[in-house]
Amino acid sequence: MTERHEKRVALVTGAAHGIGEAVARRFVADGLYSVVTDIDDEAGEAVASSLGAEAEYHHLDVRSEDDWARVTGAVLERHGRLDVLVNNAGITGFEEGLVSHDPEHAELVSWRGVHETNLDGTFLGCRAAIRAMRPAGQGAIVNISSRSGLSGVPGAAAYASSKAAIRNHTKTVALYCAEQGLRIRCNAVFPGAILTRIWEPMLGDGPDREERLRALSADVPVQRMGTPEEVAAAVAYLASEDAAYTTGSELVIDGGLTAGTTARPDQ
Repeated sequence: MTERHEKRVALVTGAAHGIGEAVARRFVADGLYSVVTDIDDEAGEAVASSLGAEAEYHHLDVRSEDDWARVTGAVLERHGRLDVLVNNAGITGFEEGLVSHDPEHAELVSWRGVHETNLDGTFLGCRAAIRAMRPAGQGAIVNISSRSGLSGVPGAAAYASSKAAIRNHTKTVALYCAEQGLRIRCNAVFPGAILTRIWEPMLGDGPDREERLRALSADVPVQRMGTPEEVAAAVAYLASEDAAYTTGSELVIDGGLTAGTTARPDQ
């Protein structure tokens, strides 16, 4: 059944947890309709259900062309529009435990696996969004890169490489859409040191959790880790009409990590 309405429709990948969940919730709070997608169906359905009539859930493996066609087709059939896409789904390569991801010892299969989700998934998402938004001639795409996409990471070469590639592809998409005469904007957000479940194995739940948290935050100029909600606020801006003249840009949310150092010259 088609439910054509004035409310803008936003699709968020990897929205069952962390930054993606925070973005989906922020969109609903801002008056958008959220299409929550993930491969964790139980958690994704729970997020969508908690948002009530302003959200729905779809299983979406961002590596799959068929999944992208199925989900965007379903959204267009039901709502008649797709206004915002947030390419958030991603992996570090350490989900199944510590493996070598340095330039000398990384396995090709691991390297490809990270790029398949992070980079291929973003490429497929951008392609699907451009096609879905073209009839209206406008829309917003926000790609979630990482602080690691701005600098090298010796122990996570694949992750850093994939996030750097997302940075470049964002600019390519922005320029392509402008060249096509489409008001489809594409921008990237670069989170760093955001407290999501990715850090839980390092933090643990023991009595030294707070001490570990302080240690992880020690190099952050503002002396704390960021929250998913703070990243969601940046995404909400880029998805809004307040950013109508912003495309191909980079918004870094990292507590000052990439700004330099707070150390004095005599230290």
